[in-house]
Amino acid sequence: MKPLILSRVRSWVKRRVRGGLRIATTRWGRPFSRSDLLQAVRGLGVAPGDTLLVHSSLDHLGRFSGKPSDVLAVLQEAVGPGGTLMLPTLPFTGPVVEYAHQRRVFDVTRTPSRMGLLTELFRRTPGVIRSVHPTHSVAVWGADAAALVAGHVHAKTPCGVGSPYARLLDRDGKILFLGCDVKVMTFFHTVEELLEPRMPFSPFTQQEYLLESVDADGRAWTTRTRLSDPALVRRRNLTKLLPLLRQRGAWREAGVGGLRMRLVGARQVLGAGEALANQGIYCYDA
Repeated sequence: MKPLILSRVRSWVKRRVRGGLRIATTRWGRPFSRSDLLQAVRGLGVAPGDTLLVHSSLDHLGRFSGKPSDVLAVLQEAVGPGGTLMLPTLPFTGPVVEYAHQRRVFDVTRTPSRMGLLTELFRRTPGVIRSVHPTHSVAVWGADAAALVAGHVHAKTPCGVGSPYARLLDRDGKILFLGCDVKVMTFFHTVEELLEPRMPFSPFTQQEYLLESVDADGRAWTTRTRLSDPALVRRRNLTKLLPLLRQRGAWREAGVGGLRMRLVGARQVLGAGEALANQGIYCYDA
């Protein structure tokens, strides 16, 4: 069999096996309730008063007995009234440069999130504020919501200084993965901006894009921003962070029913990225 065909067959088999494992986990994991989920999230390390960024996949929620709104209620209860809950509400999937070329106007009130059902439900929840940003908006609930979203439209890169993602560092924020893994971590774009001056290449486009947004009051905004370099996006490999994070005790994993959960601190992610950079190692494949 030719090498290219053999490689494709192997890739197909791996996808089928992984898919089968996910289906089996969802099908055979024990049923769990809202209180079980809350206990598991708190046992993982989420505490009242935390600033928590959540990535989620409802497809991998296992045998949760509640509704999607119950998941959000659990997360709100976990951080409490003194904490802050954040979910990314990006309006696209795929390469951000391709989306930017479509020249769509982002409407903070009307533009739907493409990050899954939970994020769309959350942004519509009373009391939730969504940041004004044409590509990487965030929906935020809780004590620091207004401060976290303020000025996102002016950030020089979508997740850089002045964005809600970067403000996780100021608040010693945490990142929770529900049914997904480190590969979806949007906060890493913050790390990329902070490490860019010492990197042998830029993770961002040299071109600046002028992108339009409309806020909740109908005011128009223009964001001048660099975006993730599409060539590097394909090479990004965040699993390179995991050995060091685990060694430092910063990467925590747990499960309930068929749901796998991971938790890590934003400062710990930056620290691991800096430590690897000191060794000339960056989170991209050759």
